[in-house]
Amino acid sequence: MSTLNQTYKELAIPYFKESFDCIDEVMQELQIPYYLIGVSAIALELLKEGIKPSRGTKDIDFAVMISSINEYDKISDSLSIRGFKKVAAPWTFYSEQFKVAIDLLPFGEIEENYTVNFNERYTDLHVLGFSEVLEESVQVVIEEKIANIPPLPGMVILKLIAWSDRPEERENDLSDILKIIQHYYQLKWDEIVEIHYDTLDKDPFDQLLIAAEVLGRNSRLYLQKSEAISTRVLKVLENNLEDASKSAIARDWARKLDKEIEYAFALLGAFQKGITHEVQRQGM
Repeated sequence: MSTLNQTYKELAIPYFKESFDCIDEVMQELQIPYYLIGVSAIALELLKEGIKPSRGTKDIDFAVMISSINEYDKISDSLSIRGFKKVAAPWTFYSEQFKVAIDLLPFGEIEENYTVNFNERYTDLHVLGFSEVLEESVQVVIEEKIANIPPLPGMVILKLIAWSDRPEERENDLSDILKIIQHYYQLKWDEIVEIHYDTLDKDPFDQLLIAAEVLGRNSRLYLQKSEAISTRVLKVLENNLEDASKSAIARDWARKLDKEIEYAFALLGAFQKGITHEVQRQGM
């Protein structure tokens, strides 16, 4: 278990404590496993290393492991009693008191072909990767609570998949992946020196390119767990590495880094190189 001595205030997410306490109470009461995911989970991981969150959000995302829509309805009823009401999307709950939206994304036995069907408005929620990533979750203590969160490489996989499902609505996913890359060299310096030292032999030396490649290597685990994940992620990378000028990911990262698109394209290429590293070695 990782420990975190920071406070909720340092997480810089308005009413996170109140929302987290509410979710924890409901899930403990119903004995349902749950996980903190999304930008809040990334912020917690970075806080462990003293890196303060830079992107504030009023949205807090959780994944809940359930076997039926009936279990989800019980969660919904319990949250409603506590002031969190369902809104437009059937997996989103909003507190008028705290002005906070919570997404509760179900996965587990309820899935069928990596999809959860909500009868309301015939809405489907795609949850490819949740089971594989969250079985590798780590526990982080923040004040008196324990948060189960996915490792950063797992979060990158979930965000790549989520972005590929709805790229027009999920620009923040690309921002979050880039943020992880920007801090990954510092976070994994000891591991880089001990295990991935071959990535240091670059001319010119570039920390971001090294970080992207090592992050790719550490993300490879999830591709090995599931052919469906592997197919989706590799296809997303392939599509965005055909032509720099047409790469949605490279264009987004170039704008946010204030760099030439060729550099952002190389950054994505380094991630792909890392995530396919083992395959390349076996083919030699």
